[in-house]
Amino acid sequence: MDHRLYFVIGDLLANILVGLFVGWITWLLVSPGWNMWLAMVVMMVLGMVLAGLLFLPLGVFLGAMEVMIPTMLGGMLSGMVIGMWCAMAPLSGPAATALGGACGLLAIVAVWIANHSLRGSRSVLEGQSHGG
Repeated sequence: MDHRLYFVIGDLLANILVGLFVGWITWLLVSPGWNMWLAMVVMMVLGMVLAGLLFLPLGVFLGAMEVMIPTMLGGMLSGMVIGMWCAMAPLSGPAATALGGACGLLAIVAVWIANHSLRGSRSVLEGQSHGG
């Protein structure tokens, strides 16, 4: 993952945007009459599909793999959480959308933490050739 400010802010906004969108779509489709487990599975798949479509224009500016993995995770998480919530109890549209954005934020933070844990702390200049 790139640590330049443009990419950090871009990744953050891309994940929040996908979470907001998936949360809103999930709220439109799921009502308290749905089976909770069915809502979770169907909205998880729908969230991944929507994230897969949204990452295409976002990936042009931020890098395909750097955007695809976190947005797919955020879309999946947003669809699952809001799908289950809407199946259990009524949820307002703004609350579902905000919760979707929070799921997107949670997903990118989890990816950042996992990336830092796996790769360790690295400087911006590390890995660049210094001549010689």
